[in-house]
Amino acid sequence: MVELKTPAEIARMRVAGRFVADVLTDLRDLARVGVNLLELEAHVRERIRVRGAQSCYWDYTPSFGRGPFRNTVCLSVNDAVLHGLPFDYALRDGDVLSMDLAVGIDGWVADSATTVVVGSADAEDVRLVRATEQALAAAIAVAVPGNRIGDISAAIAAVAHEHGYPVNTEFGGHGIGRTMHEDPHVSNYGRPGRGYRLRPGLVIAIEPWFARSTDRIVTDPDGWTIRSADGSRTAHSEHTVAVTPDGPQVLTRAR
Repeated sequence: MVELKTPAEIARMRVAGRFVADVLTDLRDLARVGVNLLELEAHVRERIRVRGAQSCYWDYTPSFGRGPFRNTVCLSVNDAVLHGLPFDYALRDGDVLSMDLAVGIDGWVADSATTVVVGSADAEDVRLVRATEQALAAAIAVAVPGNRIGDISAAIAAVAHEHGYPVNTEFGGHGIGRTMHEDPHVSNYGRPGRGYRLRPGLVIAIEPWFARSTDRIVTDPDGWTIRSADGSRTAHSEHTVAVTPDGPQVLTRAR
């Protein structure tokens, strides 16, 4: 069931969104050569504790994972793109790091992700990261009343195809509000004019992610970390977006 939010509820979600954005900004600054993924996890955990917020990942036990998840942020390196478990690994020059964070404050949730290249950046890695950011921007632009979920999905796929990247349809965006995952599902591939009609009050997490050369994925033995099946580099960008009569509002934009 799709739950539409009131303007007051969207305002409360924006509080969580700004916190998520601030923490991800911290992580972008901290993600340098030699920094351990466990240091980044510890930083997020402390920020959440001090704020009195709730991690949406801690103890999370979805059907697709080997739960419970016992971290507060997903950190995915190079060919890993989703649900990466932080582990004892020092970042190396040229690593591609995707960071995904969902937090609840006073009963309302926001979710966002960003990808950085650590140290020296390979041009193809930069192109891949920028493609996910461009796809996210294109999807947000069509998140207006009267359009449909398929318009968002098609906008993402169009950018992927423009860059020559295949699109996986197993994992995508989702509704969000009182919990991290709500209806509707927002695929990264779709047909314009199809699917759920966008209405004011709908809040969704839009999250394009691409691998350089495959749409197939594999899961690590840890039961969580999802990688490209061919070992190619990956990238992931995500925002929590509210559909309003005045146009899309990004609730997780950095200030």
